[in-house]
Amino acid sequence: MSDDAIRQQVKNFVLEEFLQGASADELQADTPLMSTGILDSLATVRLVAFLEERYQIRVAPHEVSVDYLDTLDSIAELVASKRD
Repeated sequence: MSDDAIRQQVKNFVLEEFLQGASADELQADTPLMSTGILDSLATVRLVAFLEERYQIRVAPHEVSVDYLDTLDSIAELVASKRD
């Protein structure tokens, strides 16, 4: 699965779960999610659960941070690195 496919699936999840009513154009690959408050602590836990279930990966506790989950790009990189 390509980074683009992962990015699109995560984008769809974020739009459906946390940004209902927002236009898909408002959420870009480099839009900050955690540092702007789109993802609060509860939303981050839900995102991690989605990633682990959907991609059959394990997100380590230290990866549940702005360094790994702040943008669609960084999330796609994390998932791809775990799937390789």
